[in-house]
Amino acid sequence: MLERTGESTTGREPDARSGLNRRELLKFAGATLALLVSPVGRAASTSLVAVRIWPADEYTRVTLEGTSELKFSHMLVQNPERLVVDLEGVQLDNVLQSLPSKVIDSDPHIKVIRAGQNRPGVVRVVIELKDQVNPQVFTLAPVGSYGHRLVLDLHPTNPSDPLLALIRKDSPMDAAMGDTGNAPITQTSINPQPPAVEPPRAARRNEPQVNRLFTVVLDPGHGGEDPGAVGAAGSLEKDVTLSIARRLKRQIESHPNMRAVLTRDGDYFVPLGQRVTRARRVQADLFVSIHADAFVRPDARGSSVFVLSERGASSSAARWLAQKENDADLIGGVNLARQDGHIARTLLDLSQTATINDSLKLGRAVLDEIGDINKLHKGDVEQAGFAVLKAPDIPSVLVETAFISNPEEERRLNDDGYQDKMANAITRGIKRYFDANPPINRTRVAQLG
Repeated sequence: MLERTGESTTGREPDARSGLNRRELLKFAGATLALLVSPVGRAASTSLVAVRIWPADEYTRVTLEGTSELKFSHMLVQNPERLVVDLEGVQLDNVLQSLPSKVIDSDPHIKVIRAGQNRPGVVRVVIELKDQVNPQVFTLAPVGSYGHRLVLDLHPTNPSDPLLALIRKDSPMDAAMGDTGNAPITQTSINPQPPAVEPPRAARRNEPQVNRLFTVVLDPGHGGEDPGAVGAAGSLEKDVTLSIARRLKRQIESHPNMRAVLTRDGDYFVPLGQRVTRARRVQADLFVSIHADAFVRPDARGSSVFVLSERGASSSAARWLAQKENDADLIGGVNLARQDGHIARTLLDLSQTATINDSLKLGRAVLDEIGDINKLHKGDVEQAGFAVLKAPDIPSVLVETAFISNPEEERRLNDDGYQDKMANAITRGIKRYFDANPPINRTRVAQLG
């Protein structure tokens, strides 16, 4: 290089052929040195901008968000149970040092988290666990307001089934149904078995008559890492939908022979496909997804009911809302490596004309009822390609309780009285549908009559 620039090896001034004088040569050397010590000339370090923990019985999620893609390795250590994660190219900063304060005592799976500088350029994060877990560790590309994320999902090795537990919990019918334990909800495990020999009629005079138990799966939209729409005053759609869904569950279960199950009963994320799969696992008769969305204009207002469309959306607003809701998996963060073929098949555009027709009947009944407590955004049930409505055999509707992006409706959505009225109206719509369209005799319980 020195010879190419024309500089002699004896330190003499460069000759005219070099085109460089001493000042220019020093300037070139300084620039080269700056390049070598700058982030461009070496491995650039990643700054952590946020750490978040979402505890739930089903699983606990830990999210580390950085300015660039996080490089990592991880391992499980036993006696005691720990998950160890090494972050490369990361410096121990205030964000990582705040990790211990993010853990709450009631977290079902995490005892404590600590972070320390393991070696130059490597920070070690140690998660002490309360039980054995099957960790799912994956990265997510930037989306929306989120940057590069490293997600640690801590699934218990021996999980209880939250949906089945909720079905059994505090059941007024438990004595008649018997304790199903952890058996799956199937006709053979939940239905009372007939006696081998029928007792005399007199002996059966005071026995309960057998009637149909209607199961409604309620799906509070969003949750955990996915806040959903955000109101002007800071209200989060995920909080509003969970509150209304809990009220709706109580209202439904105040009716004989009706049972409600929540796809989530806490602030954690459930992928869209899993919501559909859970409804099918408990042999749901109906699926009702609760939302409080936003629109591009703050003056958009009113309640709506949507069902699945096999073809196209019934309006541009419906198409926009469906696309926004279908992006929830990108925002909430799904480990695509864990999605099995069943979920993929469930989310196909299946031929489900009969189910859509039943969904329209349910949607019409619910829309008529909620129209008494809030202005309707559209007077008819709308259709669009919502992924969460794609159960091929369960009538499914998505209820937009109001627009959280409208300041007036945001205030109403946070009002206990309005939430109760909305829950009552949806319950009346469901009851009207069941009265006019009795489900097939699949799951039976005893009822006094």
